[in-house]
Amino acid sequence: MKIGFWGTSEYSVMTLEKLHSNAFDIAFVVTMPDRPKGRKLIMTPSPVKVWAQAHNIPVHQPEKLRDADFIETIKKYNCDVFVVIAYGKIMPEEILNIPKAKSLNIHASLLPKLRGSCPIETAILNDMKNTGVSIIRMDKEMDHGPVVAEKEIVVEPWPPTAETLGTALVNTGNDLLVSILPGWVAGKIQEKEQNHSEATYTKMIEKNDGLIDLSGDPYKNYLKIQAYQGWPSAFFFKDGVRIKITQASFKDGKLAIEKVIPEGKKEIDYSLL
Repeated sequence: MKIGFWGTSEYSVMTLEKLHSNAFDIAFVVTMPDRPKGRKLIMTPSPVKVWAQAHNIPVHQPEKLRDADFIETIKKYNCDVFVVIAYGKIMPEEILNIPKAKSLNIHASLLPKLRGSCPIETAILNDMKNTGVSIIRMDKEMDHGPVVAEKEIVVEPWPPTAETLGTALVNTGNDLLVSILPGWVAGKIQEKEQNHSEATYTKMIEKNDGLIDLSGDPYKNYLKIQAYQGWPSAFFFKDGVRIKITQASFKDGKLAIEKVIPEGKKEIDYSLL
């Protein structure tokens, strides 16, 4: 089986590793173009590009997916299926339909709930203890295609950080993917249309979404701290200084902030503020 892989993030690399370790033939990867990163704006490749180059797999980084030369190039690989996870661009139907078994996407929610780019953080913010992962055949609309497979998971203790939940969901999705790929490509798996009337959507996360009111609901504040750990991070202001929360706990209805980073300084115990 020959697979064309589309992805960009560290989560995408986890899926690549799973496919590679299970002896699937990864014909090529498509990932986002190198982008400037850090204070010095150094051009930096995506984690997927780094992984692919280390494994001698061809890498494509088109700025425009509708470029005719690019489309002809990926057609020549004669892939059985495309696998897409955390790529970063909307893929046109012309590309999705190139392989005989079309294109599959791993999405970190039980669709049609939490369509969009931020299902992991949103599940935590909404206190959705029972979430899961869906594998869909992609169509021209976002997270809209029929479901090929899905699996519910429960992560304990709850609420986890976004990284913990994301890792659990991707690992579950990867296991599900390798189990269904042979049957899917052979035409032995029946897809199921989503109930579009029940669809919900996530919103893009912005830097200021992490602001919390320390006098507000302590559990909702804790959900925000867990969901936004890493980026954009939960934060508050004290004497005009932005304070990032890096560690907290919740017990007996009370929020305990443990570690913080005042803007421009190193991490300290919250008690030292």
